[in-house]
Amino acid sequence: MANARRRRYAGAAVAVAVWFVVALLAAMAAFLGSSRTLVLATHDANLRPSLTGYVVLHTGPVLPDVRQPSGSRIGVDITLGKTDATSVDELLQRYAAIASQPEGQIAKVREALGDMVVAAALRGALVGLIPLGLWWLVGRRRRDELLHRARRLRLLEVGLVLMLAVVLWWEPWSDEDPTVFAGQDWVPLADFLGPEVPLPDEVSDIEVLGDVTTNQTRRLIESAISTYDQSKTFYTAAAQAAAGLELRQPAADETVALLVSDRHDNIGMDQVARAVGDAGGATMVLDLGDDTSVGRTWEAFSLDSVTSAFEDYDRFGVAGNHDHGSFVRGYLGEHGWTMLDAETLIGPAGIRLLGVDDPRSSGLGNWRDETGLSFAEVGDRLADVACEAQDLGRRVATLVVHDANLGAAALARGCADLVVGGHTHVQAGPTRVVGENGATGYSYTTGTTGGAAYAFALGSKPRRPAGVSLVTYRDGRPVGVQAVTLQTTGVFEVGDFVSLAPTPPLTDATAPEQPLTSTPSG
Repeated sequence: MANARRRRYAGAAVAVAVWFVVALLAAMAAFLGSSRTLVLATHDANLRPSLTGYVVLHTGPVLPDVRQPSGSRIGVDITLGKTDATSVDELLQRYAAIASQPEGQIAKVREALGDMVVAAALRGALVGLIPLGLWWLVGRRRRDELLHRARRLRLLEVGLVLMLAVVLWWEPWSDEDPTVFAGQDWVPLADFLGPEVPLPDEVSDIEVLGDVTTNQTRRLIESAISTYDQSKTFYTAAAQAAAGLELRQPAADETVALLVSDRHDNIGMDQVARAVGDAGGATMVLDLGDDTSVGRTWEAFSLDSVTSAFEDYDRFGVAGNHDHGSFVRGYLGEHGWTMLDAETLIGPAGIRLLGVDDPRSSGLGNWRDETGLSFAEVGDRLADVACEAQDLGRRVATLVVHDANLGAAALARGCADLVVGGHTHVQAGPTRVVGENGATGYSYTTGTTGGAAYAFALGSKPRRPAGVSLVTYRDGRPVGVQAVTLQTTGVFEVGDFVSLAPTPPLTDATAPEQPLTSTPSG
């Protein structure tokens, strides 16, 4: 009895060991043979894992390939595909600016690799069950017969079969032309460019494949390195300075929201905006739109960056007029942002929010089914929602829009405490507005967080003053706002904390809160 039990335990242990070994080998094969297509560094890109320990970037037929140690045994091969850049110079300048603030792209690659690991592990676990299933299906009697027959096979026969399998796999008869890069080796970037080009310490371990074939290529790469160094230096220094700003600090019963708007792909400012938010005690961020220049998929790097910068904040947003189409809204929504959609919801600390995308971003006038509504018509519809909520005792604390003018009707009717927007690239307000019902609210416009003078603001520093704002809430209502501006010289200007005192209509001040029917609350 004891021997039978031991045999069963031993059999179970062998089965688990077989499953584990087969599953591990199958998972490794599936992982190393898998790939993902994603948008990276403004390109369509193909990503494949490896065991080289390097991140290898295949840039295409014109520029040299680049690699850098990954810091682990796992590496990755990234092959860049199509992009909308109109010249090699423009492309290299983009690379340099993105490389100076790579956190969003790194997080995206890690997320893709993590998904591939999980998928490979699941496949490996299933493949590991195959030999166990076959063992069980064949049965003991048939296994004994097969084993007896295998013992009768001669060593020569087995050897010939194995040799034939190896030859068929190797295909020595196939004749391939030598590749363009045959004979070229990986060389350090410093040797690639020569001693006359100073390199930042952060790129000292980068290697390139091949050699510089023209003076133009050398000049382009030198320019890109200069852009990288300037961008890294400027924005890192600005973020460090922002951390030491003397900003108004929230009390224990207060909540602070950071306003960002009109980033226009300037990912360098993301770490600066985050540093300002942390210095001011912010725990939530309101993105007022125009994160991109045209709302195209190649601009995913900008959305990845702002998502990475505020990963642990409560995140809410709307799309701006430059965020054309549905890509920006959909992408942010898939990556943890709550995109406001003309329905009131309760945010952190009981802050009731209402917002909608700029109707000029997609041609959609209504947030539901209608199309072709004008800017003013959308503003009126938004005011209807805000006023309906107020009639039910659920006054909107903050109306989030890209252009503050979209919330003008709601303020004029006295149905919101605060309207926040961007769009003009210049900070303005807060402006007190007395509604037709006697209620008071405020309109506030924050400056361009990207320091944008044009639709595309990515560069080594802001092209104009870059601004963010901090809105303080108490008991779910806005009680103050403070603007922070970074000049193009790298100097910060901190505005005064301006107190806000919005008041609801006198007839509604003591009205009991009623269930909301057509506009659900979070």
